[in-house]
Amino acid sequence: MSDLEYIKEIGDKIVSIRKEKNLSSLELSFLCEMEKPNLIRIEKGRTNPTIKTLLKICKALQVDLKEIIP
Repeated sequence: MSDLEYIKEIGDKIVSIRKEKNLSSLELSFLCEMEKPNLIRIEKGRTNPTIKTLLKICKALQVDLKEIIP
């Protein structure tokens, strides 16, 4: 798997969990204390998020990091 595919897969997993929890991207971005466009870029795999950012997202989604890292 290429780096780009790996980053896209992380974003897809975040979207999937977010939808399972009935959260909009705006609600999740608020919970993560980040701007919505930044979250959208992560979800679409257009940026390589830091571990710190992924941990914020996991905390907001109430999941372990291992659940979003393929």
